[in-house]
This record gives sequence, C-alpha cells and structure tokens, in this order.
Amino acid sequence: MMRQYELVERVQRYKPDVNEALLNKAYVYAMQKHGHQKRASGDPYFSHPLEVAAILTEMHMDEATIAVALLHDTIEDTTATRQEIDELFGPDLGRLVEGLTKLKKLDLVSKKAEQAENLRKLLLAISEDVRVLMVKLADRLHNMRTLDHVPPEKRLRIAEETMEIYAPLAGRMGMQGMREELEDLAFRYVNPEAYRTVTGRLADMFERNRGVIGDIEAALSNLLQKRGLKAQVKGRQKKAWSVFRKMEAKALSFEQLSDIFGFRIIVGEVEDCYRVLGAVHTTWSMVPGRFKDYISTPKQNDYRSIHTTIVGPSRQRIELQIRTQEMNSIAEYGVAAHALYKDRGSAEGDAQSLSSETRAYAWLRRTIEQLSEGDNPEDFLENTKLELFQDQVFCFTPKGMLIALPRGATPIDFAYAVHTDVGDTCVGAKVNGRIMPLMTELKNGDEVEIIRSKAQVPPAAWESVVVTGKARAAIRRATKNAVRKQYSGLGMRILERAFARSGKPFTKESLKPVLHRLARKDIEDVLAAVGRGELSSNDVLRAVYPDHKDERSAPVAARHQREEGWFNIRNAAGMLFQMPGRANREKPEVEREGTAVPIRGVGGDLPVKFAPEGAVPGDRIVGIVQPGSGITIYPIQSPALTAFDDQPERWIDVRWDIDEATQERFPARISVTAINEPGSLAEIARVIAENDANIHTLSMVRTAPDFTEMLFDLEVWDLKHLNRLLSQLKENTAVSIAKRVNG
Repeated sequence: MMRQYELVERVQRYKPDVNEALLNKAYVYAMQKHGHQKRASGDPYFSHPLEVAAILTEMHMDEATIAVALLHDTIEDTTATRQEIDELFGPDLGRLVEGLTKLKKLDLVSKKAEQAENLRKLLLAISEDVRVLMVKLADRLHNMRTLDHVPPEKRLRIAEETMEIYAPLAGRMGMQGMREELEDLAFRYVNPEAYRTVTGRLADMFERNRGVIGDIEAALSNLLQKRGLKAQVKGRQKKAWSVFRKMEAKALSFEQLSDIFGFRIIVGEVEDCYRVLGAVHTTWSMVPGRFKDYISTPKQNDYRSIHTTIVGPSRQRIELQIRTQEMNSIAEYGVAAHALYKDRGSAEGDAQSLSSETRAYAWLRRTIEQLSEGDNPEDFLENTKLELFQDQVFCFTPKGMLIALPRGATPIDFAYAVHTDVGDTCVGAKVNGRIMPLMTELKNGDEVEIIRSKAQVPPAAWESVVVTGKARAAIRRATKNAVRKQYSGLGMRILERAFARSGKPFTKESLKPVLHRLARKDIEDVLAAVGRGELSSNDVLRAVYPDHKDERSAPVAARHQREEGWFNIRNAAGMLFQMPGRANREKPEVEREGTAVPIRGVGGDLPVKFAPEGAVPGDRIVGIVQPGSGITIYPIQSPALTAFDDQPERWIDVRWDIDEATQERFPARISVTAINEPGSLAEIARVIAENDANIHTLSMVRTAPDFTEMLFDLEVWDLKHLNRLLSQLKENTAVSIAKRVNG
C-alpha cells in the first residue's frame, strides 16, 4: 500500500507547489475513518481510496481532487458526516465528497429507478464541478480492476453498468484512454467467452506481425524525416471490445478486419498535421471513404484529429491518426487535460469556467436541462444511455450552421436540436434540397431545411422515431400539454354548469385568489384537474364561495345518492359513460359531471370488485370491464394489466371518490421475508396489529433454512397507511424484506 510521503511525491512531480498539509490531513483522516474495514479481496479498505488517488495522479490532477479521492467513501461507508468534512476540509471539498455519495433509502419501485436517481445526482454534481467526474471514473476503474473478488451476480451487474453508463460517459467527456480500459474490463465479465476468443486471436496476430509493425513505424518515420517534419510515430493494437463491437456491427469475421493495427502520428503544430497528411497521401494511395477531419470539425467531446486509411508499405491497409501533442492529451484524458483546469488559481471559479469552455460540458448541460423536464427516472436513464452510446453525424442548416446529432437521427431530431419551437412546428423537411420523409436517417454533410406550420402539434408517435433525449422529452411535453388543453376545456364546461346550477356567477379570474386552497399552480391546472376528475366541481365551488351549502354534502345523503343516483366514468379515450345505481335504471335524475366512480359505498348493486393484489386510496387505478361480471379495479402498476393491452375498449379510467366520514379498509397484498426462527411470525403480526391493519389471509410461499417468505392479504385505510406499515416492518430485526406485491 502506498505511503503518505509517496503520494505527496507523486503530486510534486507535476505540481511542485503542492499543498502537502491538505494531502497529509486527508490521508490520515480517511485511514482513521475506514479503520479496520476490509474489501472483498481481504485488503484493508483504505487501499481503495488510495489507489483511486494514485490513478488521478497519473492524470496530473490537483491536490484538492486527490484529497477528495481519499475522502470519497467516508460519508457513505463510515461514521463521517458532511458537517465534519466541511469543518475539517472546507465546504468546497465537502460538496464534492457528498456529490460522490450514493443516495440511500430511496423509496423507489425498482432497482432501475434507483440507478437512475443515483445517475441524476452524479450528473448534477458533475455539472457543478468537473472534479466529481474525475474521481468517480477513477473510483469505477479501480473497482473494475479488482472485480474478481466480488460475488458473480454482483460482478455482472457492475460490469453491465460500467459498459452502459460509465465507459460511454468517459468517452463523452473525451477521456478515450479511460473509456477503452473500462470497456475492456467490463467486456471480460459481460461476455467472457467472446472476450477469451478475441484476446487470444489478438495475441496471436500481434506475435505474427511484431516485425511488420516495426517496419511500418520505420517507413513512416523515414518519410516524414525526409520531408523535414518532426513527428513521433506510434503503432497500437485495437482493444478487444473495439474489435468485437466492429465484428458485431458489420457482421465481419476476425480475418476480414483490416484496421486492427493503427498508427498515431504526433506533431507539434496544427499546420504540421496537414503537412503530414500531404506527405502520406502523395506517397501511398488513400482508401476512399476512410478520411475524416476532426480538426476542422471537432467532436462534441473536444476530440480533434485527422483520420485516414492508406494502402501503405507491403500493400497493407494502415489506419492513421494525425494530431498534435495537445490534441493527443485531450484525446487520452479529455477534460482532465484542459490547460485551463491544470493552471487554475481558484478551485471554485475556475472549475466553473472550465465547464463553459469545453464541448463535452455543452452535452452535459443539455442532459441536465432534461432533468428539469420532469421525466420519470426510467425515461431519464433510457434517454441518457441513448445519447451516451450514439456516435455522431454532422449536418448543416441552409445558413451553414453546424448541428451535431447522434447516428440514426432524423429531421425531427435536427429540428429539435435547432430549437424546441422549430421541432414543435415541424411538418416536413428538405434534405439536400429534396423533400424527404421525416423518418429519413440523416448522413454526414446533409443540409436540412425544416418546413414549419404554426397549426402543427407534434404527434405522440414521433417519440418512437426520434433518437435524441431532447426531442423525446419535448414531444412528450407537447403531447401532455395538448391533452391538458383538452381536459382544461372540459373542466371549464363542467364548472360553468356546476356554478350555474348553484346560481353563482363563474369566471376564470374568480379562481385566482383560491389557487392555494385548491393546491394548484395556476387556473389552467384547476380546469384540467376538474376535467380529469381529480378535483370535484363542488370543491371548486366551495373554495370560491365558502358560504355555499351543498345539500348533497352530508355523509348519509352522499351514500344515498351513490346508491340511488347515476355515476359518471371516463374511459381511456376520454369518453364519458354513466352507470345506474339501485333505484335509477331508466334515466338520470342527477347529473354529476366529471366525478369518478365511487368504488366503495355503492350498496353492493354496482358490480365493482378488486383484483387479487388489491388497491387502496392513493393508488392510481384503472377499471377493466369484465363482460357479464362488472368492473375489476387494478392499481396502475399491476403487471396483470398487460393482458388487456390489445383490448383498449375494456379500459375504464376510474378514480377514488371516498367519503371521509365513511371508515372503510381496502385490500392490499404484501410479501415479507423473515428470519426463520421461533417467534418471527408473532413479531410480524404484532407490528401489523400495532399499525391498525387487519390480516385477511396468510400463506407461506417458500421456506429455507434461514428465511421464510410469506404473503399477507391485508386490509388498510389508504396508501399512506400501507407505506407506514411497510416502513415499520422493514425496521424490524426479524424482517429481511418487506414489499408490496402488485400482481
């Protein structure tokens, strides 16, 4: 394990004026906090943050970043607190350490949602300070290097997460060296058989061609020397994952690959890059279609280089990358190599100025903007992965503005990349002067002109066509707004009739003073909520006219009306249907516009029942028409609903209409995994009883030597009551897992 003085010496080699006191203090504090903790390998836990710090010294990071690396697991895995870190090391370092701390005790429905929320937190922290990214990637790299010691099931999950998120994120930030190592390490666990095959073939090929590589390096060096060009030539072999990905994407065999070996030519000045290109192309033939100039058109991650493939010495295809030393540093270390970062004087101001200087941060900031659009966690994770994985195409507006898009992008993506308003009003597109379908896949160099109409509303189907997260979020938002507008109009009509029946005047302006009482942001929100049945017209009437007396508001009268009256329900298409109660089978005597089916308290004559897993007030619910047997109520998250996906006519949009004066319990199913020992069941029953819930049925699902899994069908008051009970069960020492069962 690296000693304290060795770490300081590493940093001093590239930063002579290093703050030794800070490094020494962080080293001692982290070592004391991690104490006798061990890693899965059996090594002292402190060896991990120390290795993360060592990786960052190779990237020439400053002492503040190295200190954060030493401290990065203290809040999450030790007794250290943010307040303590702030007091000892200052609020700036405390903020960075907290940014690297995973969210705990998330009340989320899936592991995927938890992963998404942690990614949100990480990206937000990175957007504030690039050093969070440096430490996180170094942390992941060391974890991947030591992944052999982790249990197999966890090993695969970590490797997949690395391949899906962290390696592409390193690439997006321009850190190609980090990306390649992360991908190769993850490949080893994600597809071990393919990894062994490809690495074996690469090793054999390298041995066979060792002399050829040296000959090509010498030929290139001699050519450039004769032309008076000072350059460094390096041969390199592609990584196993890069080779395998190309074989998969292009359906090629290993023998068909012609660019497994590449050569990098590094020069001093930008002009020298083009001189080298001229020397090479006038000596050997260029392979058509294999030339890319990323110096004049850099990638979004700041990558700059000239790529070309030639038929070089020995009539072999040779892939060349021509770049300056500065470009090479940025290609390897991305934002970490940025001169502004290395030479900054203040930690806070300059980290901020760095973020505004790099193209990589432009992408990151667009991603952060999507966080504010209200996407659910799974959508955010999906959109972020899409943007991380995609390669790029470069297209132009008619005025010559360059737009960089993911590969596979359409004119719709292009329109939203120009501006959200352009995307929302897009009705057609011209690609290179010709009218083309909006689903056309754009290619490098295409000139795209968007045809617009103010009457256009983006169709919801566009969401499945576009590939950029920005376009997808904007389409979803526009669709929601269009639906909201429809519900708003319906709500307006409902309120006008309700106020007219009560003999009260109604205007939109009369809602403004009572928005706080209705818990809505604006007038349109109130109207839409009434239209959707989330807010009753009587509630709005009472909010505007507090002295209004509703003859039907008494509990007994309300129950009588539900038994004798008519009930409005709305199906998935927004159409309103009425269902008769006990006494009204011919025509409606009382019209209750916009209200929902009162699920309970209907005197038993309205054929409504619950699905086996139950539903409780607070759940979003839907009704499924069961021919001949009424309606079955399901919570919206029930997997059983997939069986009715192809029968939209059976879906009824129902909502709770529970009379607060009526005390009634509702069915819910939970699964509890408890320690298999005498008294566990009694302990669980005690918690359920103390939380005022009722056990309806109990079944033992699976019994193992250590644990027993039990299914409880309970009766509870509402969703808050159920969640409180689950929380109490989870805290009990006899319980390993307590969760709700939905289908």
